[in-house]
Amino acid sequence: MIRLFLPLALIAALPFSVQAQERHPEPASPPAGKGMVVREADTMVRQPPPHNGTGMSTAYRISDGVPNRAMEFRKRVLHPGASIGLHVIAHDEVYHVLSGEGDVTSDGVTTRVRAGDTAYLYDGNNVGIRQVGEQDLVLIIAYPLAERAK
Repeated sequence: MIRLFLPLALIAALPFSVQAQERHPEPASPPAGKGMVVREADTMVRQPPPHNGTGMSTAYRISDGVPNRAMEFRKRVLHPGASIGLHVIAHDEVYHVLSGEGDVTSDGVTTRVRAGDTAYLYDGNNVGIRQVGEQDLVLIIAYPLAERAK
């Protein structure tokens, strides 16, 4: 019976600060602000896709109103025939497909993507994406900013 309680006694004897650090690690840097909730519906705008893209899209510029942010987080719906034009990126970028199908191009290589697929694109790649099929292509797009937005 003593053997069973010994490990528990050792854990309980650890300094409180060691136990707390294991449960709540320190952040990598001080918080840049209070957390906030953004309502997707409040960020919707119909616009042509960026980077000389074709067709029409609905953009949800989710992070645009977040003060002192270090990244962009957006949802974009590419309607039939729409595309985000080829452009060289100056950061890593992620396209996550929520629904529909598309052809993502990175440095001349084109790959079909569908719901559940994620394209991880690297700093310096020449990238773009085109909606294919009859359904809208719905994407989540995220990338870091060069510096915090004010």
